[in-house]
Order: sequence, then C-alpha cells, then structure tokens
Amino acid sequence: MLNISILKVESPSCLLGRVVLGRGREAETLGQYDSLLAQMNLFYHDVTQDLHKLKPTSLEEGQVCVVYWAAMKSWCRVLIESIFLDSVSCLARCLLVDHGERLVVPSDQIRIAMQHFLQLPFCVRRFHLAGIKPTTLQVSVHDEKARLIASTQWDSSSTLYLHSLLQASTQTEAVLLESEADSTSIELYLTVGNIKICLNDDLVAKKFAYYSRESADSGMGELDQLPVMLSSSVLTQTTCSTSNKPSTDTQSPAAISSGLSSAAGTGAGVPPRSAPLQNQQHELQPREAGSRWSSKERAWRSETDLAFSRLLEWLNPEPANPDPDCAHNAVVSSDPRMSRILVHSALPVEPCSSLDDAPITDALRWVLKRKQSSSLTPAERYSWPAVARGCNTVIISPDAEQPLSYIAPLLTHILLNSIFARFTATAGPMAVLLCPGWEKVMVMMELLEEMKLGSALHPVTLLLGIRKDEAKAVRIPKNCLLLVTTPFTLVRVLSCHRFLFLRLCHLVLDEADRLFTLAPDQMATILQHFQKVTSSEEKTSCPQQLVAVAKKWTIHMEALLANHMPYPCIVITVPKEAALYGDVQQIILMTVESSKISVLLGALDFNPDVGQKTLIVAESAQEVEDVFKALSNKSAFCLKTHEGLTQQFDFVIQQWRKDIGPRTHVILVTSTECLGCLGIRDATCVVHYSFPTSPKVFGSRLFCMSENFRNLSERDQTGSPRVTRSVLLFSERNSCHAIGVLQYLYRTDAPLPPELLSFTQGVHRAREEQKTHKPLCGFIKSYGECRDSSVCPDRHTFVSQLDRSGLPASGIIEVLPLYIKTASVFYGRIVRREDGGLQSMASEMTAYYADKKPGAEEMLEGGLYAVLEDDCYHRVKILSVPTRGDRLFFTVFVRFIDVGKEVEVKSHQILQLPERFHSLPGQAVEIIVCCVKPIDTETDWHPKVTRAISQKICGLQHRARAVFSLGNTVFVDPMVRLTKVPGTKIVINEYTVQSEILASGMAVSHPEHVELLRALCQESSGGACISECANGPVSLEVRIKEEEEVLAEAATLAELADLPPLNPCEPLRPDSSSIQSLVPAPPVSDLHLAPVCDQRPLMVSQSATGQKKRIEDGEHHPLISKTAFLNPRENGVSAEEDQSSRQQLVSSNGADSPESFHPPTRWYQTSDSVIVTMKLKEPQSQSCHFFPDRVVYSGSLNERTYRADLQLHANIAPDRCCWEMRSNEPVLKLVKQQPGPWEKLVRNKNIFVTYNMEHFEENEDRTPNGVCFVENIGNDYCYAMSESGSESD
Repeated sequence: MLNISILKVESPSCLLGRVVLGRGREAETLGQYDSLLAQMNLFYHDVTQDLHKLKPTSLEEGQVCVVYWAAMKSWCRVLIESIFLDSVSCLARCLLVDHGERLVVPSDQIRIAMQHFLQLPFCVRRFHLAGIKPTTLQVSVHDEKARLIASTQWDSSSTLYLHSLLQASTQTEAVLLESEADSTSIELYLTVGNIKICLNDDLVAKKFAYYSRESADSGMGELDQLPVMLSSSVLTQTTCSTSNKPSTDTQSPAAISSGLSSAAGTGAGVPPRSAPLQNQQHELQPREAGSRWSSKERAWRSETDLAFSRLLEWLNPEPANPDPDCAHNAVVSSDPRMSRILVHSALPVEPCSSLDDAPITDALRWVLKRKQSSSLTPAERYSWPAVARGCNTVIISPDAEQPLSYIAPLLTHILLNSIFARFTATAGPMAVLLCPGWEKVMVMMELLEEMKLGSALHPVTLLLGIRKDEAKAVRIPKNCLLLVTTPFTLVRVLSCHRFLFLRLCHLVLDEADRLFTLAPDQMATILQHFQKVTSSEEKTSCPQQLVAVAKKWTIHMEALLANHMPYPCIVITVPKEAALYGDVQQIILMTVESSKISVLLGALDFNPDVGQKTLIVAESAQEVEDVFKALSNKSAFCLKTHEGLTQQFDFVIQQWRKDIGPRTHVILVTSTECLGCLGIRDATCVVHYSFPTSPKVFGSRLFCMSENFRNLSERDQTGSPRVTRSVLLFSERNSCHAIGVLQYLYRTDAPLPPELLSFTQGVHRAREEQKTHKPLCGFIKSYGECRDSSVCPDRHTFVSQLDRSGLPASGIIEVLPLYIKTASVFYGRIVRREDGGLQSMASEMTAYYADKKPGAEEMLEGGLYAVLEDDCYHRVKILSVPTRGDRLFFTVFVRFIDVGKEVEVKSHQILQLPERFHSLPGQAVEIIVCCVKPIDTETDWHPKVTRAISQKICGLQHRARAVFSLGNTVFVDPMVRLTKVPGTKIVINEYTVQSEILASGMAVSHPEHVELLRALCQESSGGACISECANGPVSLEVRIKEEEEVLAEAATLAELADLPPLNPCEPLRPDSSSIQSLVPAPPVSDLHLAPVCDQRPLMVSQSATGQKKRIEDGEHHPLISKTAFLNPRENGVSAEEDQSSRQQLVSSNGADSPESFHPPTRWYQTSDSVIVTMKLKEPQSQSCHFFPDRVVYSGSLNERTYRADLQLHANIAPDRCCWEMRSNEPVLKLVKQQPGPWEKLVRNKNIFVTYNMEHFEENEDRTPNGVCFVENIGNDYCYAMSESGSESD
C-alpha cells in the first residue's frame, strides 16, 4: 500500500490527492517540481516572448494550459474544466493539476503549455473508490415506506461522512487497482485511533453505497434496499487526541485548501507536491491538449453554472471567441535581436520563416528537402533574402563551413536574373567562389553536381600549381558561369589572363576568416581586381555582389566592408562575434573574492557626463541582494531581479526603458538565469560580477549592448558611436572558467594581466603533459609544426620514453616503401644485408596455409592473425573489434605490421596465426621525406601528388640519407632511386623523391623542417617535459589545481598591498585610474625589472632571494602598473611582435629611472655563443652592459623607454661579448664561458623572450665525412653520388 494525502474531497468518486513517497524520493520529487516551477516562471515572465504565439488559438474542455495564480505568485499548469461567457469576456474554469485548487480566469490570461513543461506528471491525481456505487433514500408517500435505491450521484451525507473520517484518521493508505482515462480506482484504508478500516467496505456497511456487480443491472438485493438508522455522531467525528499525524493529513480538505492558499499568499510555505515517478509512471502522464474528461465528471459543474451559462448565451447570441486576438492571423516578425541575432542592413530585411517561402528555385528547394534540410537556421532566415536580392552580405554563423547555408539563394540569383543576358557574349565566369583549400573546392564541386545545375551554370573547378607556364595554359570554357577555386590559384590565373574575368559580377568568400588569415596578400589582389572590374562604366547597370561567409569576425572584414561592400547586409548569429564586430571594450579587474564589491563600487561612475545604463550580472539571488544593498548605500538608482522576483520583471523593464539624460546612471543587478528573460539590448556597460562560465554565456551577456554596437552598414560614420564596455571581475574562484573566456579575449585589443597569461600557459603545458599516451602529432613529424595545437588531440612534446628510437639517425640506408600514406609519408622496411628472416617467414607462412586455412576462432583486440592479400599472406594486428551482435558477417580494423597500412578487412578473411610466426617483430617503419611541404599554406597533400608518388615508388628499393629518427619513424633527405646500367658497374640516380614531389607543382621546398624538429626536441629535453610524482605522471586536475593556487596566491598577495582610495565619481574609461590590475604602482624607487610570465610572479626580480625577503617584510612587487595595463599600444614595435607579446610596463632599478617597457626578444645559439635580437626598429639612446650572469639592454623609441635585464641561464664571458645593429635591429652576441647547448636563455620564464625559429644555418645538416648526394644543376632533376675518402660506410 502507498501513503497518500487527500487534498480535496468532492465525493467518493472524486478524490483529489497525491501519493506520498519515501523521504529520499520525496525530496527528489519536490526538487523536480520546484525546478519545473522556476523554469515556467522564467519562461512565461520573459518579456521577449511573443504573446500572440503563447496564447492558444482555441480553448476546449480537458485542454492542458498554463495560467498565473496570484495566490502563489507563480505560473501553474491547469486543466480546463468548463468554458462560459459573461458580458465582457470569455471565462474558463480551471483545475490546478499540481495544487488541487480551482480558478476562474479570463481566456486572454491563459497560455499554451509548452511540451517540455508536460514531461513531469501531474502532482495532483484524481482517485475514486473502487467496486462501490452510490445509494439514495427513496420515500413513497403513498405507501409510507422508504427504501434504498441505486443512484448516479452521491448524497451529501456520504461526502460529509468521508470528510469526518479523513479528519479523524491518523494515516491514509491506498491500494491502486486500475487506472482509467481520467481517474484511478483505489481501496482506501484509514487508521482511526488504533483501528484500520477499509473505507470502501465501511461505506457499504453504512448503506452509503453498495457493491457493484457487472452481471446485474441494479446490483442491489432486497436486503440491501432496507434502510438503516445511523447515529448523528457518525457525521461529527473529531480528531483523536493521541494522533501524531502532521497537520496536513488531519485537516479537512477544506481546511487543507484554505491553509495552502494562505501559506502561498504570504510566502511562508509551499504546498506539498509529489508524484510517483517509477512504478506508476504510465498512469501519471498528463494528457495531451484536447483530451476530454468523461461524461460523468463533466457533471461537476453545478446547476447554477449551467443556468448562468445559458443566460449569457441568450443575452449574447454571437458565437464565442475564446481568443479575442485570434482574428489577427498575421503575426508581426519579432526583432532579431530578441533572438540574439544581429542584423545591420542598409536596406530593410524581411526574414523567411521556412524553406517553402525561401527565395530559391523549386529545383533547389527539392534538393534541400531531399538532403533533410527542411528547416532554416537563424542565419539562413535573415541572410537568404539579402543574398537572393543581390546585396553585399556578410554572414557570421557557426554553420559557415556548410556551403548549403548560403549557396541556394546565390545560385537562384544567378539563374533568374535576366540582366546577365547582355553579357553572354563576353568570356569568363560571372561568379567566382573562393575556398580556403583544395579539399573545400572538392566538397563544393560535389554539392554543385548533386544539385544538377551543370547544364545551366557549367561550373568549373580550378587548382593550379607553381610549375612554369602552368597558368598560361589554363583554358576556361566560355559558357562557364561559376568558377570554384582558391585565392592562390586565382591570383596565378589573373597574372596571365585578366581578360577572362571581365564579366565577373559575384565574388563569394567561403570561410572568409580563414581566407584572410592564410592568404592576405592574395585576397588584397583579388579584391582590387574585383573592384576595378565592377566599377567600370559599362558595368554600372550590372549586379555587383560580394558575399563573405565566416565563423569568426576578423579585423580584415572591417576593411572589406569599408572599401568593397557598399550598402551591405550584416548578419551575425554568434553573440560573442557580434561583440567583436560592435567594438566592445574589454576591461579586466583582478581582485580577491572578499573585495569584489569594493572594487565594483570603485569602478562605477555614479555621475557620468553622458547617461549610462549599466547591467551587473551576478550568479545567485544572494549575490544580487548583496550587490543591490551595497549600491543602495551609495544612493545609486538601482534595480534588481532574480529568480525569486520574476513577478517584478515588467516593472523593472518599464523603469529600465525610460529615457535618461546626462549625469544619469541607471544600474540593474540581475542573475544569469534571469538575464535572457529581460530582453535588454540597450545597455552601455556590462559588469560581470560573476565570471562567465563559458564563452557562450559571455557572449549572451555582451549582446545586452547590441543596440549600442557600431553599425558598419551605415555609410555615414562621422558621428562617434556610444562607447560600450565589458568589465570582468576576476578572482581566485574563477580560474576554472578562465581558459575559454581568455581565448576569446586574445582576439580583442584588451590588455591582459600577466598573471592570467602565465596561468593559461601553465594550463596549456599541463594539458600537453597529459598526452603521453597520444602519438606525436603527424603534422609536426611531416612539416615540423602543427597546423593548430589548440584543437589538435595529439602530443606536441617529445617524451624520451616514447620517442627513443633504435632506427638510424644518420648515414646511408636502403628503404623499401610498401604503403604510401601521403606524398611525403610512407610505410615500408629498412633493407639490411643480413636481414633474411622476413623472407623465410613469408615462405613458411605460404607453405603452412597451402594445406589448410584455419579461420580465427576468437578475435581479440591486440592479437596477431593472418590475412591473404594479393596472393601473399600478411601478419596483422587487430586494432578494434566491433560489437558483433547477431550479425554473421562484419569487418575488423587491423594493421599490417610488416607493411604499415591500417584498413578494415572482412571477418571471414582473418586466419589463425601459429605461435611460431609471432616471434619476429613488426618490420614496418614510418619513412618521412624531409624539406618539402604543400603549396599555398595547405596542410594536406593533394591526392594527385600522392597518387603520382605512389605509382612511382611503391615496391621499389631506394637509397636515402637518414637525418633524424623518432620512435618508429626515420626522417630521410634525400631519397634516391638508383638504377644499374645493364652489363656495366655504373649506377645512376634515376630520380629523387623530393624532386618528383616538387616537379608536380603542388609543393615547395621546406629547408627548416629538420631544424624545427631538433629545436622542439631540445626544448622538450631542456625543460621538465613530463611532471611526475612517486606513482607516475601527475593528473591534469592536480596540475590545473596547482596553477589555480599560484593564481590565487598572486591575487591575494596583491590585494594585501596598500590600495589608494578609488574615486567612485570617475568615469569608466580605458585610461581611468579607477581601472587597475592587481595593485597600483608603488613609488618608482621600489620598482624592479621582473619577468611577467613566471608561475611565481611575485618572487622574480634581479635577485630572487632579495625579492622574496621584501615580500615577507610586507613590501609587494607590482605585477603590472596601471598605465601600461590601460594605455593603448603605440607604434615603434612591429605589429606582429606588439600583438603577440602584449607589452606591459616595467621599471628599472635606479631610484630616478623612468618607466620603461620590456622589448620583444628573440634568441638562438651556436656551440660557443648565443645571439640575442631586440625586436626594435632603429632605437635611439642605446646602451648595453654585460655581466657574467646577466645582460642589461636599454634604448628608446617613439618617446618610449625600453629596458631588458636578462638573468642568464648560464655564465658568459663579458669581455668577449659585443653588440651591433643588423637590419636596423640591435643584435647582442653573448660568448659562453663553457661551450655547449643551453636549455634556455633566462632562468625564469619570460613571455617576451622566445626562441628564433626563423634562423637556419645552411651547412648544419651537411655530413663532413661520409657519403653525400650532390644535386645536378641540370633540368633532369638527377643526383650524382660522390664519396669521400672515408670508409665509414
């Protein structure tokens, strides 16, 4: 039996109650319903919601809706029981299905119940007593007799009796029998005193009911019809004095209902709610809208209600319209900013709602529907009309990588625009689509072929190499309307065939952010040509369109809009990218958690010259209350909202939207959960009192200032836009969320505190150190550097335990490539004269499987088996076995351990391998040809190059010089195919693999390849590559926790310094003294030059011991002074160096020394010296002082003083050191006291000191004694072999 709580009794056939679960489940269930209530309040109080869409178009009895219950100040789920009319409006009588109360509300206050609000079952359920039917007393006046007869309604006496029993009972239990459409039949057991009675039987015993029998019509025998006289005390039972039952269960249903209403109205409590979520789940689900109650239960409406309804129908013969607004069928399109979509357009944009009304042809619409793209993304809804109309359009969307997001309206515009007919006689394409690489070109061409537009557009793909005269031989068909290519290829064609692009009208930039990053010079050339062609007089009446699609906003797009896109339409669906476009100033204030409110008050200007609206976002309701109280004490005009004040949303927004004048500052404090429901878009400043937990949350907060973003679609930019600011309060508790947000801040011009830079670098190192089980990055092995280490899952550091190699790292080797993975990466074997084990094993395997071919009995991951391929048996290692299930045939992923390739083979091809064939280790090694890479910043080789090299070298023995080795990989340069002249002893070089790759025109020389590998190896071996403890590598969580502790210590120590009082009346400007880093600058005499990127930033200076002593004595070294933290960067240092290093202000040691900056520093070394370059162009007033353990350089440039005090890793000879100017930059030569490699330049890590990866010595790789290959300067790309006098080989 289950414990139940009866909330209301209407009759024994209608009991409203809930099932009471155990304590643990009860708390969990209450939490679920509280969460549902909070979600409903946020949703239906959301001021951005369109009320037309939330109101039901029609109302029916039995429909589930949502109404606002003033007693609880909350939105609640209801069931509509009846609908009637009065003289003013349409009314509905509703049952609160989670509270058991009834309300009468106007129809215009009813809202649709969203589907996700119906997932939880109704808290209040309807029960009826099973197996009994009501009786009533029939009195015959003629016979003067009375008898009991069956009735369809319960007498009021039976209901009153039930009330009295419930009031007197101490425990209520029930057995759930059968669940009907609208009610559940139960046997109800009540404990009165110490006696447990079954209420079903008791009602029959008291003649209030009789047992129902399906076989009989009435079900009442003659004995049952005899009336019985009951004592009057039966209907007036009271509660037992010894009852220990809670008051909720002992009150009468009327008292229960009254108590709940009063408690909810005063906020003193919440009515008990619960529902079983496991055993009876199928019985508790709410019914779909439109389902009706049974005809019995519709009889609940009283006769008074029916009479009243008939009277109103007679007074108002017009048909009832339950929704007075339903006559307005045309729904006005909502503001895109309410959906966090930024649309700036010179011309009005009418979005399309679905694919059916999209501005595309029927053929393209059919193709999109076939590809299951029937619904449109927000970017497509707003950008397609502009693209189809021929407008210049910029689209920033997370779906920018998908060509379907923009290609359909563009093709429609090209196909349907009749103005092109005038220029059909002119050669060349009308539209050019630029892709960032050859892979995207192939994807685009496949899509065009699938759309079957070849007969109309005649699209052509063009990919050119750098071979001589290759561009001159290009021929583009005259009927070609669309050309798909890359920027590099298009520039090569333009250099020879500019006349082929005279009718160019459309230029499409696919993934424009990558285009400008990979090919900035080529894009400038293409845009200049496009502007020249489209601005000619004969093209004045032609459509001119430029479409740029990207995932991220970049600085190049600002120039693109200003110079090449008149009257553009800008659609940005990523809020954080919209903030970059809107030029939001980012300001970071570091503090400890206990001082956040004081720092906040110091950063706000309560009396600004220009009216401001500041939005302060906190995490919880308690934080909102604390901040609001602090601001109220400052007599600031402040508003507040949080989850507990959802009913005040309308009032708060009404106050916020009022016009403000000068010296007025409106401040709103809200929580993250409520922010999206307020629809604020006109804030001028957002203060992140709680640090955003993700870049997405950060972007949604920044979008609250979207109305004040700059508008680049307006041609008149003379007026200065309103400055928008984002202020981040960073404390020691926010380090876990810092990485994602700081990656976004790197793309802004915001100066970042060095503590955060050091923290992110430490976290990056910790993540790299956890990749010991990962293979070394293939791009590092192939080209010496990774294409994007931030997203690459592989390892980027050398680990001696994993990368120690037994393969030759120098000398001449014979290699046999068997599997060609890419044009420069092969798998094969190193051929040795004494190596004959593989051939003998292959012969034995052939002989073994000639007689029998035993299939694998059990396939285990990591096991060795055999596979027959090309009439040869190979050993394979199973890498993964799929879940077989009931399948008879399946595939297995294996590696051929003697060939190197990894493929899927069918399960029936796997053969059992005898143990005697297991002893020989795998013979396949990875062979990488050095010093070549793909052209045009491509990361992967073009398939035609890989195919040509595979046909050329696969299965043929080559001679190569090994230059490096790592693990199972050997790096060779060069790799030559030798051919012996028949009948002679002459051996000639038939070809070199590098030359064949370069001859394809799709590759360039990459001489820095080996040096980059060696430098990375030295860097990894010089530092602690893997942090280990007694039990092995330290976990990522522990390492990140250590970095968080360092960051918290830095913030805490800085907070202890003597802070000057913050002026609350000073405006929040980038040069304001109220915006500081950790601490203000102390007197100049206390300043010391310190590296700013050490993990212990407070303990680095010229003397670490002395600085630590000063900290212990109460003096604190500043990490960054406010001037350098806030001043905008000036010219004098190259833009690349200035942007990468994020220069910070430091000072010299002297008491009267002026403030100075640390110059960007690059270095490399030889065996006996270190070369240090200060990246300053033509500095003035230079001086350089050499000491055995350090070097001090100073100079000035553009009224700035630069100074570097480098604490060297090892000692130097000061008398032999010197410095000079090279290429207008100061270069210092430090002579080592002891020759040998240095692990690093300075003792403590410094973000301004980096290794010079561009340096390369020409003769470093040349073997002074031994066999080498000398390239023939002829055109046959052959190599001649010359031997020295040594017999080392």
